[in-house]
Amino acid sequence: MKRCVFGFLIAVAVAVAIAIAAPAFAADETLLGFPGERSREQRELESRFDGTLNAENLKQWMSHLAARPHHVGSEWGKQNAEFMAELFRSWGYETRIETFEVLFPTPKLRRLQMIEPVAFTASLDEPALAEDATSGQKDEQLPTYNAYSVDGDVTGELVYVNYGVPEDYEELALRGIDVEGKIALARYGKSWRGIKPKVAAENGAIGCIIFSDPRDDGYFQGDVYPVGGYRGAAGAQRGSVADMPLFPGDPLTPGRGATADADRLKIEDAPTLTSIPVLPISYADAQPLLEALKGPVAPPSWRGALPLAYHLGPGPAKVRLQLEFDWKMATARDVIAVLPGKTFPEQWVIRGNHHDAWVNGATDPVAGLVAMMEEARAVGELTKNGWRPRRTIVYAAWDAEEPGLLGSVEWAEAHADELRRKAVAYINTDAYGRGFLEMGGSHTLERFMNQVVRDVPDPHKEMSVAQRRRAAILVNGDDKAKKEARERADLRLAALGSGSDYTPFLQHLGIASLNLAFFGEAHYGQYHSVYDSFDHFTRFMDPDFHYGVALAKVTGRATLRLADADVLPFEFATLVETIAGYVDELQKLADEMRETTAEKNRLIDEGSYVAAASPEETYVPPQREEPVPHLNFAPLENALESLRSSVRAYEEALTAASAEGGELPPEKAAALDSVLMSVERSLGRSEGLPGRSWYTHHVYAPGFYTGYGVKTLPGVREAIELRRWSQASEQIEVAAAVLAALDEQVERATEILTR
Repeated sequence: MKRCVFGFLIAVAVAVAIAIAAPAFAADETLLGFPGERSREQRELESRFDGTLNAENLKQWMSHLAARPHHVGSEWGKQNAEFMAELFRSWGYETRIETFEVLFPTPKLRRLQMIEPVAFTASLDEPALAEDATSGQKDEQLPTYNAYSVDGDVTGELVYVNYGVPEDYEELALRGIDVEGKIALARYGKSWRGIKPKVAAENGAIGCIIFSDPRDDGYFQGDVYPVGGYRGAAGAQRGSVADMPLFPGDPLTPGRGATADADRLKIEDAPTLTSIPVLPISYADAQPLLEALKGPVAPPSWRGALPLAYHLGPGPAKVRLQLEFDWKMATARDVIAVLPGKTFPEQWVIRGNHHDAWVNGATDPVAGLVAMMEEARAVGELTKNGWRPRRTIVYAAWDAEEPGLLGSVEWAEAHADELRRKAVAYINTDAYGRGFLEMGGSHTLERFMNQVVRDVPDPHKEMSVAQRRRAAILVNGDDKAKKEARERADLRLAALGSGSDYTPFLQHLGIASLNLAFFGEAHYGQYHSVYDSFDHFTRFMDPDFHYGVALAKVTGRATLRLADADVLPFEFATLVETIAGYVDELQKLADEMRETTAEKNRLIDEGSYVAAASPEETYVPPQREEPVPHLNFAPLENALESLRSSVRAYEEALTAASAEGGELPPEKAAALDSVLMSVERSLGRSEGLPGRSWYTHHVYAPGFYTGYGVKTLPGVREAIELRRWSQASEQIEVAAAVLAALDEQVERATEILTR
């Protein structure tokens, strides 16, 4: 406790220092896309927008939307969609509910029994709590399960595989332990959950069990619910385990919208379903299994916080896992609300947050949803005084996000051609809590977002949300991040992997995207459990909903500025700087792998690669690895150099055009916007990434073995990581061609400005 308080005091001291040293963004600073007097007018509009925001609305809507479980296909999910649609209509939006028919299996049988060395049956139950009013709605709750696990009845010895990522199996192999014919016991964390059964199956496992360890989100972090906000012993994490790094969305309709009459794969042919049965459990159910495991003691970094010695196995713990599902279809309901633009109605700014939850979902997703609803209401209020956006604004409340981004993916696939023509940008939110700004997205929007967040005050500190974020980095960041925070004027946008509804827009259709949230101070251990409730949120996440209002101010400014800018506020220099950094990382990765491989092979040849940690352990040295060849990065470096030159020419032309004052002629502005909208599209290729054609973007993608975690320049990076050297060389050429396509768009933009 003392360490936490001390760290908090440091954070406050640093934050105050930064607030003094770095004043809020100057009110007379020109906004990107708003020349001259237009910047002042835009800020006045945003001030009126802020004045209409009301935290009480967020609270009331959350109380209603999270009152019952509302997974895709549920009665309350349908009611919520209709409730939101009526509100959007009352605020002046042209509103419709679009439906898609998607595969959504639910459990018929879940049973986990330990049969050796002692008998034990897992409860697989989250009990009702007197302190949580909605936790006892058993008839409507989905039980704890992993969607898109296959049916199965398997019996085998347990092996503890830590987080169940590829390097964990390499560590087991060094100890002579494999999972062939066995059942893998993995803890949540480090990678997306769907990676765990995928890698277990690749290593020969016949089943996978995933448990929540108290070190990660339970009592190791703080008091558990209902005393504190963290996960209790019986809490378990539901979630999808579809192979989303292959493609997200409905497993039966890859690449096409899951309309009622869509062509569908047979369930047995769906490639994103798991190949082995998988089940999530609580740490109360995991503890007897871990206590019964013997074999070597797990390495220190593998040990969780349960009061036991973590052993690896295999056995003598042997379990039987039985799963059977109802492989049914469900109706996903997307709420689409449109405010047509007055000048460029065919340019769409899209703003989205999902509305379905695994159970009641107060934090995930209702917190972000009600912030978006209040933003949309306030935008609607602006229209009552005659204001209309220059571009069309589309608000979307997506259904079926939790099983694998189904609502947004199917809508994006169904409208793909229209979106490629019309979409300016997509702005996403999801869950949020008290704390610090988190922002990720397309780096053409980094400078734009820095202007936005410098204009939004933190609700509890005398500074902007940008200043508070910088303070957090200076206190808690790594050395590189701290140095950058001191020396760089702008905050970085994080590169986007996956895990929320921006994925189909950015990585499939090439639409510039943002993902925004607040987190860092809330005690959130109830992710995907029955206890993610209104009672939990209003005690531990954001009791006064002030950070929900702050989120609405951030996303509202982003939406309004994109919708109203004279010319779209995209910027190229930051993108090029960022990509150059990714190229440097690739070269360092190859060099480090070359050195590591050489040293590893030398030690193997000497017979001294590893030594047993204790007399009881036997280590099995790995096979020698193929040396890392020279990779020619010259095509990428040459493409970058040409791109830098084009960006300099564009910035000079833009500066000259701005110096002339006034607005661009409408036809020139429209032509320039069209090119700017095409920039993100140019970073993709229709054939997609190797082995996963759905992902067309060649700068950002979720990792094949990380799931949510991003891989930048993924074609090259993953080829190097997987030691596919000829593919790495091919993908360097592909990436260089992508940068050349970007270069062409920048030159087109310059030509329009200088015409």
